[in-house]
Amino acid sequence: MKFGVIYELQMQKPWSADQEYKTYHEALAQIELADRVGFDYVWAVEHHFLAEYSHSSAPEVFLAAASQRTKNIRIAQGVALLPSPFNHPIRVAERAAALDIVSGGRFDLGTGRSITEQELGGFGIDPADSRPMWEEAVRMIPQMWTSETFSWEGEYFVVPPRNVLPKPVQKPHPPMWMACTQPESFRIAGARGLGALSFGFIAPGVLEASISIYRDAVSRAEPVGAFVNNQFAATAFACVAPTDKEALANGRPAAEFFQQSIGILFVPWAKKADAPASYQYYVSMAQMIEERLEHSEGREFEEAWESGAICIGSPERVRKVVERYAESGVDQLILMMQAGRIPHESVMQTITLFGEEILPAFR
Repeated sequence: MKFGVIYELQMQKPWSADQEYKTYHEALAQIELADRVGFDYVWAVEHHFLAEYSHSSAPEVFLAAASQRTKNIRIAQGVALLPSPFNHPIRVAERAAALDIVSGGRFDLGTGRSITEQELGGFGIDPADSRPMWEEAVRMIPQMWTSETFSWEGEYFVVPPRNVLPKPVQKPHPPMWMACTQPESFRIAGARGLGALSFGFIAPGVLEASISIYRDAVSRAEPVGAFVNNQFAATAFACVAPTDKEALANGRPAAEFFQQSIGILFVPWAKKADAPASYQYYVSMAQMIEERLEHSEGREFEEAWESGAICIGSPERVRKVVERYAESGVDQLILMMQAGRIPHESVMQTITLFGEEILPAFR
């Protein structure tokens, strides 16, 4: 099993005058350390308008900086939002190829469509168009990388014959992934031959159902690119310290902020009676979250911690949690370490302890 770190570049208020500067540069130092201790991937998200939750609106710039501070870790965009006008697919292909060049062939491209009303609405995107826009764009991008002359006539994009430059270092092209949270997404990712990025923070015991959907679909894949990227990545929150007590003191407030923030992101969908079919899952989730918050007894964190969904604790405890993810059949475990107001020193300690005491057990 491989291991990754993921960055939302979170900044829980109150903010200092230089908070964004500190957050970005501390994250780059953390990635340098993750590279040294043996992590396999660093992922950076693309989000817009989500104050506190994510200040990562230009992941290509952030990842380019990370690529120059590291030697081995793969530089992965998780994800590029493909619906236009977030990003035109030509620009995604160009920037991805440039990242592959500056990283020395270490780039992976994750793709998605956005699942928040805040972001879609801010860019004037009709939610009903987001999936077909993604579908069209994700088919275009690998052709731009592998063809000297590319042209396209589709429902959303028309491109006259052009040579899209530069071309990536990796041949035939960088691995491609898709963000997945609902069952249909795992099926689509597998059917298109894309790696599955399970961003739902699903615990082992429940996670296996999504893996099964993906593996079944990928076994019959018709890939959008030149090859099938048969990989399933799960996500989990992580904070490791010498003792469970210290890890909980540092990690619990950040994990609770992260949990609450996700709930807030989905709340607008609860009011969307006219949401398209592909977003009905999120409408139901938003309504469930609202009801849960209304009747909450404050045990959400304890339940998640006890379920084994959260890698918070001593190295011994976290190693057992990671074993459950490995047994579930995931190919990569992506860890959220930088969240809320968790101190930079605590993140560095987590990375160090993971590298020294947990990673070697899974090599």
